[in-house]
Amino acid sequence: MIFMIETATFGAGCFWGVEASFQKIKGVTKTTVGYMGGNLKNPTYEDVCTDKTGHVEVTQVEFDNSKITYDELLDVFWDIHDPTQKNRQGVDIGTQYKSVIFYHNNDQKNKAERSKARQNQLKKFKKPVVTEITEAKEFYIAEEYHQDYLNKNKGVCFTF
Repeated sequence: MIFMIETATFGAGCFWGVEASFQKIKGVTKTTVGYMGGNLKNPTYEDVCTDKTGHVEVTQVEFDNSKITYDELLDVFWDIHDPTQKNRQGVDIGTQYKSVIFYHNNDQKNKAERSKARQNQLKKFKKPVVTEITEAKEFYIAEEYHQDYLNKNKGVCFTF
């Protein structure tokens, strides 16, 4: 297999905890938190929190596909949040916290759809998975203080 850095983008609640979870994975070379999916150009955190922009808090994951596969990243995604909650994770409520996989190519789309179907077939969760699978749009990097937040602030984030 040829070494190649690929990009994956996930929304699974507050991006602080999502980023921290993916940072621990061998083969992940970089994580960046930001916003995707909405209609406002260059949104700020305050804009996204109004629940009117359509943007989701996301973590963009760059990974070395010779060390970890997209399917393995999907497995992490399902494990770090409750994909049966619509527009919320735990105490965080609003469309910016929805469960979503933004795919960057048809291969990722197909793998994400198969993975979601498998989650429902396995009945791992008591309710059906409501995770959206949608094409990646422009990624807007979140403010610097959000980047690597939990490591910089020695915090803990609980999504469910």
